[in-house]
Amino acid sequence: MGNDGGSIPTRRELVKEAAKDPNSTQVKETQTEKLQYYWSHCSLSQKPLSPPIVSDSTGNLYNKDAILEDLLDTSKDNHDRNVAGNERTAGTVKSLRDIVEVRFSIDEQDAESKLKPNELRMVCPVTGKRLGPGVKAVYLVPCGHAFAETAVREMPGDQCLECNEPYSTDNIIPILPVSPADKDRLRNRLSKLQSEGLTHSLIKASGLSKKRKKVQPSKEAEAVEALAGTADTMLPPKEAGTELSSDVIRNEGTAVLTAKVLAEQEDRNKRRKIAPNENLKGLFSSSNGKAGNQSDFMTRGFSIPAGAKR
Repeated sequence: MGNDGGSIPTRRELVKEAAKDPNSTQVKETQTEKLQYYWSHCSLSQKPLSPPIVSDSTGNLYNKDAILEDLLDTSKDNHDRNVAGNERTAGTVKSLRDIVEVRFSIDEQDAESKLKPNELRMVCPVTGKRLGPGVKAVYLVPCGHAFAETAVREMPGDQCLECNEPYSTDNIIPILPVSPADKDRLRNRLSKLQSEGLTHSLIKASGLSKKRKKVQPSKEAEAVEALAGTADTMLPPKEAGTELSSDVIRNEGTAVLTAKVLAEQEDRNKRRKIAPNENLKGLFSSSNGKAGNQSDFMTRGFSIPAGAKR
């Protein structure tokens, strides 16, 4: 029955057990392995991280050259660009204004040795701890200097210890955040910046100033047309041809356009009220008191003068 010398398996050995949920230790090990990978590899190109290293609004780390290649690749649309490298991009990087260069401090011993850029150990300049999966690290916007979170929490004032650049608590970005609270905070921060017309690097979003310049003249033109159409009905008869005072229209450009439109309307009304032309009036008959001569040049017959030559 066993086909190998009498070994017969039981039902308990043949039936597969149901998959069990991983315990806290297994979850922590898997999370540590994942963090260790993304602390040493670009989230977009999957290549080892090497300076310059940049980060987006979600705290992910990228090689700057990978971001540049992705932005300059015109063969992919936005959807393909977000899915091609890794799902962690999530469309958060649409221009260079959406990233900040993270300035890591390198261990002095590694800096003196001949190690590759991706083998250098990044440390906190305040505490000296190595930044990685075992230490929660953050960087500041807009300067980009990286520290351990404990050092920033105990840092006096609101200025960077490396460059004295001022910052706010909202602009403390955790690197590769894990907790849902940190992810929600970063998501809310980005929504707030977008409502203010800013990007992750606190630089104004491109295209907003041009859109405002295009929208503003159209609103002024609509206001001028509305004023021109209702000027005669809203104002009294004596004031219909007068210009609006500066107290009513405070915008100088709108006031000039309004005055021009009203002047053209007044000139058009004057042309309609022109008196009859005397030359045209003479072509038609009028009651001048003479009897028998009631015909005009249209009804009057043509007669040849007596002295005319035939």
